[in-house]
Amino acid sequence: MELSVNHQALAYLAAAVLFILGLKGLTHPATARRGNLYAMLGMVIAIAATLLGAQVQSYGFIIAGIAIGAVIGAVVAVRIQMTAMPQLVAALHSFVGMAAVLVGIGTFLERRASGGLDALLMSEISAGVVIGAITFTGSVIAFGKLQGLIGGAPVRFAGQHLLNALIALATVALAVHFALTGSLLSLVLMTLLALLLGLTLIIPIGGADMPVIISMLNSYSGWAAAATGFTLHNNLLIIVGALVGCSGAILSFIMCRAMNRSILNVVFGGFGSSGSGGGESAGAQAAERGVKSAAVEDAVYWMEDAARVIVVPGYGMAVAQAQHALKELMQQLEERGVEVRFAIHPVAGRMPGHMNVLLAEADIPYDHVQEMDEINPDFPSTDVVLVVGANDVVNPAAREDAASPIYGMPILEAGRARQVYFLKRSMRPGYSGVDNLLFYQDNTSLIFGDAKDTIEAINAALKGGGH
Repeated sequence: MELSVNHQALAYLAAAVLFILGLKGLTHPATARRGNLYAMLGMVIAIAATLLGAQVQSYGFIIAGIAIGAVIGAVVAVRIQMTAMPQLVAALHSFVGMAAVLVGIGTFLERRASGGLDALLMSEISAGVVIGAITFTGSVIAFGKLQGLIGGAPVRFAGQHLLNALIALATVALAVHFALTGSLLSLVLMTLLALLLGLTLIIPIGGADMPVIISMLNSYSGWAAAATGFTLHNNLLIIVGALVGCSGAILSFIMCRAMNRSILNVVFGGFGSSGSGGGESAGAQAAERGVKSAAVEDAVYWMEDAARVIVVPGYGMAVAQAQHALKELMQQLEERGVEVRFAIHPVAGRMPGHMNVLLAEADIPYDHVQEMDEINPDFPSTDVVLVVGANDVVNPAAREDAASPIYGMPILEAGRARQVYFLKRSMRPGYSGVDNLLFYQDNTSLIFGDAKDTIEAINAALKGGGH
């Protein structure tokens, strides 16, 4: 069965509509599952329509590639932990980038042999290869930072901005030369320099900026796909790439606004820390620095008598996989008539929406999860705030210390509650490397230890009757 050009165009139109509906569904947790289903259906239609088109002459390598990719994807999907989801997203972005590079180079070699090259096609190849190469190495570096293979602190060196500018200018010059001449040497050098630029652009960015970088690389992967669509004369690939590119760019803007920073500040002035700690115990460090530590029983005492509790999750919750224990805590407190809600900062975690995904995995109701602007006015009337592995997103230094790197960043105003309990493993600062002023407030106490173990101990105490 072979689709006519008109039928294929109709199938692509249906797929494009489904992709748009999918993106719309992803704008709210309650419709995200439906949005994913729309997008998956659209992709099935798109793949089927492409395979049934007149352009496909042989299915051998295509079927082999689909089979191998499906097996690898299924194994990864089954085994991946939610804590590693940001790394997986970065890895997938790198695949898109490398695919764009390979398609561009392959198209050039095939067209050069058949004599079908022209300046417009070579310009499209240049765009796809350059954006794809930057996306590939940038995503590999992001993966390494998120996985801990590379330190989370910014890697800075003298003259790095000048070096990036020179590499970018040389890459553009080679791209123009390639588009005008079709020189294989220009293509090779352009590709190598773009790969290097992806590395030098992302390596200086600290772990604190990873949510923005993940969404920015997502945007890059979309533009690489769109450029590849022009190269292959595939309208749907152009549409999908533009959707991903625009949505990633918008998300990057939202992330930057949540940090009160510009995208240029993130890319060229990132901050972060690998978070090395001293040899002292967490409790000893706390006492030495005037920070109050507390026991599980203290938190139970406050929570049982509370009318309202707000939980602020962060990356520490993901590391400890404490979301299911939090679900049980929520249920126990609600049985006692306590109102429990979860406060989400836009840049909590290591990728956009990281905390929302983890809480959804634990089946915590969507109406219990509220964004920063929505929940901030309620902190003064809240009895207990339980901060689970978050740090920078509740740090008052963002409001009070003009010399702080995070000054001006909107935060969750947890410190305005009657009592704050921090669940932390140590006194280490957050990914930004900035000491948290909330630790030193009179209404704040730290409970040291693994977040999941601590919450399970709170749950056990509540079941046993508390105080």
